[in-house]
Amino acid sequence: MKPASARPFLPHSALRRRRLPGPRSYANQAPGAPLLQVFNSDTKYLQRERAASYPETSRKADYLRDEIASRLSERLLDINRHFSAVLDLGANACNIARALTSPPPHPDTPPLSSRLTHLTSADSSSSTLHRDATLPFNSLLPSHTRTVLPKFEHAPLPFSPQSFDAVLSSLSLHWINDLPAILAQISQTLKPDSPFLAAIPGGDSLFELRTSLQLADLDRRGGVATHVSPLADVRDVGGLLQRAGFKMPTIDVDDVVVDYPDTFALMRDLQVSGESNAVLGREAGGGLSRDVLLANEGIYRELHGNKDGTVPATWRIIYMIGWTEGEGQPRPLERGSGQVSMKDVLEDGGKKK
Repeated sequence: MKPASARPFLPHSALRRRRLPGPRSYANQAPGAPLLQVFNSDTKYLQRERAASYPETSRKADYLRDEIASRLSERLLDINRHFSAVLDLGANACNIARALTSPPPHPDTPPLSSRLTHLTSADSSSSTLHRDATLPFNSLLPSHTRTVLPKFEHAPLPFSPQSFDAVLSSLSLHWINDLPAILAQISQTLKPDSPFLAAIPGGDSLFELRTSLQLADLDRRGGVATHVSPLADVRDVGGLLQRAGFKMPTIDVDDVVVDYPDTFALMRDLQVSGESNAVLGREAGGGLSRDVLLANEGIYRELHGNKDGTVPATWRIIYMIGWTEGEGQPRPLERGSGQVSMKDVLEDGGKKK
């Protein structure tokens, strides 16, 4: 079968307006549950457990997690202090623990693991968390424990208030339905004047795959289904940190492009790393037909393919850092306490010109 080529589509039938029913008095929010359910937590749990059951295969697909964990861990160097207790929340296969024990770039530089006393790696998938428990990097940490989190994401974190000097999270929070609630719990587990550092895929991550799958669906099936999970926008992250009580939020974005021989290799790596689609209401079976896959391959190559025959996949990584409130932190002056009018400054500058 010849792969489909990209051409303009006008999905009028897929864009029909749908009249929503009126409010129902019995549709009340259940106590403790997220306000909005986007992802199926049970499906995601099973995907991650299944991926971890093939350790050698899933390790080969950990290149992105290892790279982002390394970049996130290096940001601890910007904070001039020693951390007695650090939490790695959503640790996956303890990629941050591995990054902390990696050899430093310069022989005279101590490893990042020397900046902390004890690391707690926590994740809801026990198989993923313990996948690499026997590897050598575990013995290179000063002190390290693994904690299996409750399977249900709305359950409270099993840590005492103000028990950690820093919390890190690398490529795991994007599967959380109620992100504000998790951020608020993280804030409570931190001691005063302590940092929270995280990296999540967001924005236009995998935009090449999104567009090609939509066009392939329209061409072969006449409609669009959700095959790539929605992700947070960088414009919303700062507000989420402030809503959770974090001070001095700092957000930056880094694009990581990975080249694959074809789209099948890309989707295979997503599957073996437990990153397959887990949106509620996805099609039964969650799979794609052969026709759609072949059409996607042709469209992807025509729209985004590299000259050397490979296909790129772009991950937009959002890095965030926020601090719990503490003494000695910089604070904005109270409103109305200024002694100089900005209007006068601007007018004087204009006269000098």
